[in-house]
Amino acid sequence: MEDKYSTMFTSLKHPARRKILKMLSEKSMTFSEMLEKLDIPGSHLTYHLETLDEFLVKMDDGKYKLSSFGEASVSMMKGAEEVPSKTKKASPLSLKRKTVFAVLLISLVLLASLSFVQYLSFSQLSKDYELLQADFEKIKSQNQQLSLLNSTTDKSLNFLSDVIQIDLSEYQLTLLSHTVEDRSDLGHTAEEIFKYSLVDGDSKLDLVLRFRNNHFSLYQISILEGFPPYAPTYVQSKIPDIVNVTQDLIERYKSVANDSYLAEFGKLLSAATETNTEVTMGDTKLQITINGDNAEVTLLYTANGFDYSAKKLRLVFQNHALQEVDDDWFLYKVDSTQVDISRNEAVEIARNAADNFEWNVSGVKVSNFNVLNEPVSALFFPHPRTDPLTLVPYWYITLYLDREYPGGVSSITVGVWADTGEVANIEALSSHVLT
Repeated sequence: MEDKYSTMFTSLKHPARRKILKMLSEKSMTFSEMLEKLDIPGSHLTYHLETLDEFLVKMDDGKYKLSSFGEASVSMMKGAEEVPSKTKKASPLSLKRKTVFAVLLISLVLLASLSFVQYLSFSQLSKDYELLQADFEKIKSQNQQLSLLNSTTDKSLNFLSDVIQIDLSEYQLTLLSHTVEDRSDLGHTAEEIFKYSLVDGDSKLDLVLRFRNNHFSLYQISILEGFPPYAPTYVQSKIPDIVNVTQDLIERYKSVANDSYLAEFGKLLSAATETNTEVTMGDTKLQITINGDNAEVTLLYTANGFDYSAKKLRLVFQNHALQEVDDDWFLYKVDSTQVDISRNEAVEIARNAADNFEWNVSGVKVSNFNVLNEPVSALFFPHPRTDPLTLVPYWYITLYLDREYPGGVSSITVGVWADTGEVANIEALSSHVLT
């Protein structure tokens, strides 16, 4: 504050500088205009303007105007010049009184300057406070988002370390992306996907974890670098026997999911060996396929001799390393297990539907085609009918044509509900876009 007073009185000491301030209090002026009014060398004016730096503001058009500090100083100058002139017209003052009056005037000027400077300081503090408050709210929001992300990320990392048992301390772990989506095609299932990068001195791995309705659904790992392909580093050494490895993993999975079908999986695994590759117990079936260093272990829902392949839990091993765990058993329900339409009946229903079928190519209808008796494909593939997460018995029939027809069509597919015999859909298969 004392520096402000010192600057003010030092700068106002020279009459030319006081005149500059007075001129600019009336209007803004250019350097040339001030030079013409003052009739002084340009170097002197430059010196005075530099001295008055805190009193002035230079605008974009080159003109000078008073700053807030300059306006306050001009007001002080006017007060100091006008009061003595009025007192002079009254009675003459003694030297002692003049001295007292001067002291009072200076005190008044200092008090006014102090108030103005305090006002400026208070205004600046208010602005700084508003900026700090805005920054605080922004940081608070970011922290809340980070806290939420950390809580959801903990879920995925805990699954990797506790269930899959990857030793995360051995890797430089990076979260590449985290997405949340409302899957309307799956009955508005909330789907959350984490993508990670795991890097160590020998390999680089990409890893995907998926949760549906906050339940684990998919683990998938890809080896991007490393030769020979390096398996992930696990907390415990892996047992080479596929059945035992799967049993251990399912036990760990039960500790976090506690679903009844996991207990069924455990029972089936206890009855299985690497040579006894298919075991059925009630409505659950265990299938094990081993091919050298690769293997696939699948638990799926079965009823009346038919498998509901969408409702499954599957583990895939490559080079004795767990590459994928895919669990959608918990997601799907089975509405009906009654199969009243046999395979042959479904094929006949599909052929009858094809007799009245036609498709359009560039606005032209195609209806004159021939369906071969053989080959024909009939897959039992339970499918949602009304509820996208409820499975109903369903035949998927593929009828092959005797040649390729307009639009590149060489086969027709027909969906037949296996409980009612109704045609669910019919479609011409083509490598071209049909109109």
